Amino acid sequence: MDGVRAESGQGRQRRREASIDDVARLAGVSGQTVSRVANGRSNVGAATRERVLAAMSELGYRPNSAARALRSGRFRSIGVIVFTLHSYGNLRTLEAVAAAATERRYTITLMPLTRPTHADVGAALDRLVEQAVDGVILLVESHLAGTDGAGLRRGIPLVVVDSWSADRPAVVDTDQFTGARLATEHLLDLGHETVRHVAGPRDSYSAGLRLQGWRDTLRAHGRPVPEPIHGDWYSDSGYAAGQRLAAEPGLTAVFAANDQMALGVLRALAEARLRVPQDVSVAGFDDMPEARNFIPPLTTVHQDFTAVGATAVHALVQEIEGGPRAEYKEITPRLTVRASTGEPAVRRPGTSLPAAGG
Repeated sequence: MDGVRAESGQGRQRRREASIDDVARLAGVSGQTVSRVANGRSNVGAATRERVLAAMSELGYRPNSAARALRSGRFRSIGVIVFTLHSYGNLRTLEAVAAAATERRYTITLMPLTRPTHADVGAALDRLVEQAVDGVILLVESHLAGTDGAGLRRGIPLVVVDSWSADRPAVVDTDQFTGARLATEHLLDLGHETVRHVAGPRDSYSAGLRLQGWRDTLRAHGRPVPEPIHGDWYSDSGYAAGQRLAAEPGLTAVFAANDQMALGVLRALAEARLRVPQDVSVAGFDDMPEARNFIPPLTTVHQDFTAVGATAVHALVQEIEGGPRAEYKEITPRLTVRASTGEPAVRRPGTSLPAAGG
């Protein structure tokens, strides 16, 4: 029995894990070179890097991230605070952040919020600091995220995407104002006297900039500024807004603050037997992949979410790794013109345009 037990015990002994010295011997390099490759450093030649990676794979070597963190003071981990993944913009931006972080050999810790309040953002930051992240990307898209200046930085690098904070961390954003200006000017250049606007939520940072871009463009061209109709980013609210707009005799052009609400507007106009673009032109914002398959294909402002995510990660990693803190960075949008916009037909008979607002 003793022999059997001894044999079983030997069978249960764990094979010694490969060390950094084992990899160095097999690859014919120094332990320091192996460490550079394991930490994603760039100061290693391509051929040497491939040889070290091959040795790691052959030996089953796995870098000890905990030991590496103790040596370097970094965990190669980025926290992401996000409010709602239901909106197209937030989801695409998060995907871009995750892809860019993976490329830089950082992991992601996701911290969803149930409310986009300053207190909840602060609590989420505290929890992420406790979980040993190197920096945080804030993807909340709300005026409430940092307007009271109560201190969001928590002593670690912080990048804000599509929002603003009184603490003035690095901010990365699409140029929302310019995007709205491009869509509004496009409709005015087609000959429309004015443009109605289906705006996003009142507490949304990006929706506010898009509304401002639309309003300022109309004023700059000396055109009437109708009262905007606020939605919630979803197509149902666009449909409700479209029903209201379809009843207005002076309607010839609509700019929706995102493509999902534009989809709802298109349905409401179709049900009211108004042709797009012959009777009413419709433009959106985001250029989601489905926009090209709307009926008709939607003219919209294209946002480069990949560039936003990559820029945010680059700015954060730059500060994490001892570089200068980035300032405000804007990603320039572009207008994608499709079949949903055209020259206005003769105005339908009826009352004049709605009274100007704001």
